[in-house]
Amino acid sequence: MKNGNIFKPIVGSAAADDIFAYFMNHLKATIKTFDYFVNWKKVIKNYETAKPHLKRLNRLIGKKHKHIEKAAYRLLQKYPEIMGVIPALLAVREQRISLNIIDSKGSQTKEFDFAKAKPEDGVEFLKETGFLDIIADRKVKSVPDYFLGIEVGLDSNGRKNRTGTAMENLVEYFIKDICDRNGFEYLAQATASSIKAKWGKDITVKESSKRIDFAVNTFGKLFLIEANFYEGGGSKLKSTAGEYVDACKQWARDGHQFIWITDGQGWRTAERPLRDSFNSIDYILNIDFVQKGVLENILKL
Repeated sequence: MKNGNIFKPIVGSAAADDIFAYFMNHLKATIKTFDYFVNWKKVIKNYETAKPHLKRLNRLIGKKHKHIEKAAYRLLQKYPEIMGVIPALLAVREQRISLNIIDSKGSQTKEFDFAKAKPEDGVEFLKETGFLDIIADRKVKSVPDYFLGIEVGLDSNGRKNRTGTAMENLVEYFIKDICDRNGFEYLAQATASSIKAKWGKDITVKESSKRIDFAVNTFGKLFLIEANFYEGGGSKLKSTAGEYVDACKQWARDGHQFIWITDGQGWRTAERPLRDSFNSIDYILNIDFVQKGVLENILKL
């Protein structure tokens, strides 16, 4: 920790142990907002794109089992573009699916490429996965409505990314305000090349494509800032702490300072590696510290 005195007005002490204890005692349980659950813009966009094909598939609902395969074949033959939505009906994004087929000939691999599959392949896929039975039995009464539900479910896979984005958005809110009030400049998702182009400053990174959440130029100093939030524990927390120690040392050699803004109850499972990093990294802040002005005071040093 570079300057413990900057925490003293909040913590009541400049000692590293006291600052770290305050940090751990003020970890947030969540930063979820209402838009965490579903990205409706993305869901509706996918739904509207597929809607004409889904309406055509609606014609198969209630067809008798003995007739539905022929009806599906005729539909796919007449409207081959329907093939593109078939994987999504089974909650799959990929257009190319490889399956292990077991029949009288033994076990063999068959590939379904829905960008150019034949009608009989589409029928086989819909039949063997059970989708034709479901709509023949009217378990699904509207293919468009069913598809919309599938899209909501698939979108839930993006929640982890939305947590990361939420943390970055929260931190950027404070950084933008600080920069606007103090005449500083910042870059979001900064790279070595974008920093060099904007401010003529060099930074060392392992990979040229490496993106740093924020770079702040206070007209004399360059601060490099990473932001993340961990609701749960895991080995990633320990490795991340180690990586940031190495990055801090390298950027110090480049003549710059590093600020790590991190939060979340996940750190309770990795307190020791975080405490070790606390001794080596210029500044480690949580959201509470940022809200109470510590980030601004560091940038104004």
